[in-house]
Amino acid sequence: MRRIPADAALAPAPGSLAGRVVLVAGAAGALGSCAALEAGAAGATVVLLGRKVPPLERLYDRLLAVGAPQPAIYPLDLAGASPDDHAALADALARECGRLDGLLLACAHFAALAPFDLTPPAEWLKALHVNLGAAGLLLGACLPLLKRSADAAIVVALDDPATVGRAYWGGYGAAQHGLAGLLAILADELEHGPVRVHGLLPPPIRSALRARAWIADRDPAAEDPARAAAAAAALLGPGGAPWRGAIVDLRAKPHGA
Repeated sequence: MRRIPADAALAPAPGSLAGRVVLVAGAAGALGSCAALEAGAAGATVVLLGRKVPPLERLYDRLLAVGAPQPAIYPLDLAGASPDDHAALADALARECGRLDGLLLACAHFAALAPFDLTPPAEWLKALHVNLGAAGLLLGACLPLLKRSADAAIVVALDDPATVGRAYWGGYGAAQHGLAGLLAILADELEHGPVRVHGLLPPPIRSALRARAWIADRDPAAEDPARAAAAAAALLGPGGAPWRGAIVDLRAKPHGA
């Protein structure tokens, strides 16, 4: 996939997601929660998917507080979810929401930096499954519903390939490269249909995941997730059409920022 630097702030226009149903996977995370708020504030009905209910409930309340349409919560642990569980999610979306216009994949699992030969086999398999296998199952389950929309979008958050392709990133790094490959395959397959495919390469974001690899006071490059979240929400709406089939690279700050 072509990579396009975002040389200007990318954010959804007011009301640009009105009437859309958007599923945010990883909604309790730093990027997912902020993107859900951006999408809801722009008018989307947001379905919050995550492993733990309490943070999803808090996000639900925050969405109502910003005037978003009533959201929904769907608890699902991707580490243990079966293909049938993903199919049940798609059925519930069709039954309860009647449609699906956008899917943001902002879910990830990363335990710690570790030499490959010291990584427990169970952790290796879990990293590959959550970061790649489960992502593929979720995309496959939701794609038929997305195809019913006149204009739908898949947005997948990626990590910096130059960073995670180096020593000690293990299963997470391997899965990230696989996820980028899957994204390119889908972009090619769906090039002429109603479903747009976008990659999102955020800047370093302050998050629980990043804190497992970087010492906070030695990580001056990390920033608040707001800019990446706004870009994710913009790509989920009709304004994302110019970036179809591309990875939007936010690692360089826009001019004037």
